[in-house]
Amino acid sequence: MTARILIVEDESELAAIVADYVAAAGYTAEVIGDGKVALERATKAMPDLIVLDLMLPGLDGLSVCQALRAFSEVPILMLTARVEEVDRLLGLEAGADDYLCKPFSPRELVARIKAILRRTRAEATDRPLLRIDEAARSIRVGAHALDLTPSEYHLLATMLRRPGMAYSRTQLLDVVQRDNLDANDRTIDTHIKNLRRKLAAVLPEVEIIHSIYGVGYRVDW
Repeated sequence: MTARILIVEDESELAAIVADYVAAAGYTAEVIGDGKVALERATKAMPDLIVLDLMLPGLDGLSVCQALRAFSEVPILMLTARVEEVDRLLGLEAGADDYLCKPFSPRELVARIKAILRRTRAEATDRPLLRIDEAARSIRVGAHALDLTPSEYHLLATMLRRPGMAYSRTQLLDVVQRDNLDANDRTIDTHIKNLRRKLAAVLPEVEIIHSIYGVGYRVDW
C-alpha cells in the first residue's frame, strides 16, 4: 500500500517542492498550510507520516505534535528555520520522530521519510496480525478469534477497514442499527467499552481503539 504523507507547511513554494519529491519517491502527498486544519484532517484520516513545520498559522507545530501524541503514534518529521539546540529538543520532547532544519535538501528529507517508515513498519510487523474473516463474520488476532457479538463485529470491522479514520457516533450508530433498531449513542459507547476489554485480553500492551474528543472513535493498527 502506498504510504500517505501529510505535509504541513505554510510556505507554498517549499511545500510544493517537498510534495513533488515525495510523490516522485512513490508516496501520496497532501499539503496543508494551517496547523489547526492539519490537526483536524489528521484526526479524521490519519496519514502514514506527517512532515510538520514548526512555525504555522492557526496552531504552531509543537502544539500540533503534542495534540497528535495524545491519541496517535503517527511518525512526525518536524521542520524548522530555528537552529538552536533547545528548539530541536523541544520538538523531540513533544513527540517528533526526527528533526530537520531549514534550508534542507529535499533528497535528504525523502531519505529521512523512507528511514522512518522502514523503522515504523518493521515495528508494526512485530504485532500479531489483526484481520477480518468475512466468511466467518469474525475478527482474528493471530490465530485467536475474538468472541464478539454481531454488533461488536460490525463496529470493529468497519473501523478496521479504514484505520486512522475517525468515526462519529452517528456513523457508528448506522452500522449497528442493522442488528439493533433501538441502538443509541450510549449503546455505541457500551460496545466500544466491551471491544476494548476483549482486545485488551489478547493485546494487553496495545491500545487499538482511541477516543477522539468531539468526534467519536478511531482504530489505529
